[in-house]
Parts: sequence; structure tokens; C-alpha cells
Amino acid sequence: MARLRAPGGCPWDREQSFDTIKPYLVEETYEVLDAIDRRDWSGLAEELGDLMLEAVFFAEMAAEEGKFRIDDSLDAVCEKLVRRHPHVFGDASAKTADDVKRRWDEIKADEKKSKGVEQKGRLESVPRNMPALVEAQQISSKAAAVGFDWENAEQVLEKLEEELHELAGAREAAAQAEIEGEVGDLLFVLVNLARFLKVDPEQALRKTNAKFRKRFGFVERRAKLPGASIQEMEVLWQEAKAADD
Repeated sequence: MARLRAPGGCPWDREQSFDTIKPYLVEETYEVLDAIDRRDWSGLAEELGDLMLEAVFFAEMAAEEGKFRIDDSLDAVCEKLVRRHPHVFGDASAKTADDVKRRWDEIKADEKKSKGVEQKGRLESVPRNMPALVEAQQISSKAAAVGFDWENAEQVLEKLEEELHELAGAREAAAQAEIEGEVGDLLFVLVNLARFLKVDPEQALRKTNAKFRKRFGFVERRAKLPGASIQEMEVLWQEAKAADD
């Protein structure tokens, strides 16, 4: 990468900046996730290389400006892993994954305090530009960590029913803004239900999307679209579903 960015290197690489590379980081991250979902291990090896290339790219640009080198990034994460795992590298005790997560958050808060970082609201550390399902998962988890939470999944299901009734009422009122708000509330409760059931909602939806793509592709290959009736498409859909089972 240093050679690509150097005088006489690649014109494209030399033109890039932190801002122009950001979209590629997002793209490569989703390609890694796709390879994992497909259990494409050779593809995953390649995609992980592409993802690491973006980290190298950012670090090289930072090094050119005298800000830091990639060695600094690697040292920092190694030190962080040791510091935040005192139950492995020290004398602390953590018997469950929840114990580890709670201790991790405590150590992280202590680190910020020791650096003189002003304590902000608990949810301010969650970026607003991440996928909405991930954002909902993170902010609800942070609120739950201090006790602002339901007691069990059954209570979340009751809340889900409540939100469904409110959505039905909004539809009857035909107020689009209200309908949008109720749909958002419904999705937020579903994210919390997934949290109680220890399911990653983002990954769950990605897998359902992949399943829909596959089954609809089956329908599309065997029906005249547009033009086929919903009954014809439903028969083909059931065939695709049976093939998956």
C-alpha cells in the first residue's frame, strides 16, 4: 500500500482520501457477512483479506500525515484485549458471558474516566448512522444494562400485542405519520424480543432475506412474470419451501 500511494505508484490509490474509502469499508463488511451466511469459507478468506485491506489503506493514509501507523492500531487493540479480560490475563473472575460483558463495560467506563473524557449519555456512544436494527439493538441493550428493561420475554410479547393493536388503530385513522410511528414502535419491540431470545435481529433478517431471494427466484424461473396469478405463484412458492425443508 505504501508503494501504491507513493509517487510513481497507482494514480487511483494516490487520489483516495479517508472519505472516499469509507464506502468501500462498508461494502467489504457486508461482503464478509454474506460469505459467512453462505458458509463460503474460501470466499470468506478472500473477503477478510479485502476487509483488512481497507484497514491498511486507512492506516497508510494516517501514516503519511504523521498521525499514526498500523502498528499503533494493532498494539492498541492487543492492549485493550488484555486490559478488558482480567479474568483471563489477571486474577479477576467471570463465570458467564454476561459477567464478561458487564465487566467489559465497567472497564471501558473507567478507561474514559482516567483519560478525562467527559461522561456522556449512555446512548450517545451508539452511532446514529449504523443500520437501524443494529442501532435499536445497541441502545436497548445499553438501557437494559442499567435496569430499564422488561423482566422476561413474555412481557415483551405482551408489549408486541399492544403495539399491533395500536398499529391497527392508526391504520383505521389513516394518518400516515402515525402509521409510520407505530410501525417503528413495532420493529423496536421485535428487536427487544430478539434480544431476550438471544437472536441477532440483523442477522436473522439477513437470513430471511436470503431465503426469500432463493424461493422467489424459484417462482420466477417457473412462472410467467408478470402475468401469473397469485394462486399459481403460491403453488410454486410452496414447492420452493418444500425443497428447502
